[in-house]
Amino acid sequence: MSGNRFVVQEHQSHKLHYDLRLERDGVLKSWAVPKGIPKTAGEKHLAVAVEDHPLEYATFEGEIPKGEYGAGTVTIWDHGTYETRHWDDEKIEVTLNGNRLNGEYVLVKFKPAGEKDWLVFRVA
Repeated sequence: MSGNRFVVQEHQSHKLHYDLRLERDGVLKSWAVPKGIPKTAGEKHLAVAVEDHPLEYATFEGEIPKGEYGAGTVTIWDHGTYETRHWDDEKIEVTLNGNRLNGEYVLVKFKPAGEKDWLVFRVA
């Protein structure tokens, strides 16, 4: 895959969470999503923006050694492509075309919670 790839990695570190990664501008824009990507329209989950990751990370599965940042087991939960409907600093609208996730999703800044906090939800 190349272009507009997405990947959701299940990450068992100190706490189980999911990492949503969208390919953009030569990197993977990334969010940690503690409760996973919502599957039901209207259900909202917290998504915390984390550092961009290199494109090679889109296919990473394995063990991050103890003592390193993010130590734990990483598996690919879903992957595919996405179409951008809107993207700015406050709101991202995409259509995901994956093995498990298919449909329209939105990420919006959740300003009351903090500068890195977003909400992710399924639209349709």
